[in-house]
Amino acid sequence: MMIFKGSGVALATPFTENGIAYDTLEKLVEFQIENATDALIACGTTGEPATMTDEEQRSVIECVVKASAGRVPVIAGVGGNNTAHVISCAKAAQSAGADGLLAVTPYYNKCTNAGLIAHFNALADATDLPIVIYNVPSRTGVNICASVYEKLCCHDRIAGIKEASGNISQVVETARLTRGKAALYSGNDDQVVPLLSLGGSGVISVVANIMPKYMHNMVMNYLNGKTDEACEMQLEINPLVCALFSEVNPIPIKTALRMMGFNMGPLRLPLTEMGDKTYENLLTQMRRFGLCD
Repeated sequence: MMIFKGSGVALATPFTENGIAYDTLEKLVEFQIENATDALIACGTTGEPATMTDEEQRSVIECVVKASAGRVPVIAGVGGNNTAHVISCAKAAQSAGADGLLAVTPYYNKCTNAGLIAHFNALADATDLPIVIYNVPSRTGVNICASVYEKLCCHDRIAGIKEASGNISQVVETARLTRGKAALYSGNDDQVVPLLSLGGSGVISVVANIMPKYMHNMVMNYLNGKTDEACEMQLEINPLVCALFSEVNPIPIKTALRMMGFNMGPLRLPLTEMGDKTYENLLTQMRRFGLCD
């Protein structure tokens, strides 16, 4: 049930004043595929589904599926804090042609460990698609512990874990309890190689929006035994990673894509433009990698 191995990009969504910039979205998909991205994640955190209508979310998934034309898997973000609504979004994503689902933990109303297990099992029971569970407690206020992962990975359709807790000790125990049951992906661009060393299968990356080939090559170097090269690449890119998370994601990555000439349109409130100091630092790092003038 593994959906992909390598670098999957958490696609940013280009907006217009009144909707989605589909022409730019198609260009982003082509840029990714031409530069070796292994999977496309539509409407994940970086894609800003929190400010989309259900119809916009479905249309973005449909656009990415159509533009990719089966060349790489498309994973649709469907997470939320209302299980019934998440299931509805999952069915819409399946109907739109997605190859898999990315589901973040419930947030705000939150839940117990028993609630996490019931929520994700209900989602897995309601669709035929493989599911990647997404743990990012810094945003959701909910953390998935290793023992909960162990129980969830008994379900045939729970195929992967995107770990963005930043807690390496927790990730080690998760890897131990779920090995052979689910693919493990880094959800943090500064911890890709450490997760690969624990048997990980790749990354779901923000940085890949602007450096898809670099992220693909870093993962593949490690998986192909070129561990020194992969480690050097991880260390080399860390200052850029820090710049891309100097403000709330996806503010910096959308700014970086604009620097590269992509018409990303306006940010939707409550997101605002970057401050001058963080902007200048991002520009410096972009220039260091030759990504803009």
